[in-house]
Amino acid sequence: LRRLESVGASKLHQPEQARIRDAADTLVLAVTLDDARAALEDLDALCERLVETGRWTEESAAELAQDVLACGPLAPVK
Repeated sequence: LRRLESVGASKLHQPEQARIRDAADTLVLAVTLDDARAALEDLDALCERLVETGRWTEESAAELAQDVLACGPLAPVK
């Protein structure tokens, strides 16, 4: 995720970066819909918190979410 490299620690704390990477990895490797859903729910919660605390704009958070969604499986999960 290039966005993580570009924003770095100035906008995301290390645990937040790890959550985003975990979500992306989970989507790449998702075997079931439940796996993907849990990752997306956590990502959504993180994005909401970043916006609510004023650390990120809604636009930036939406772009981050789209970047992670792009890591999703090309074929439907079971």
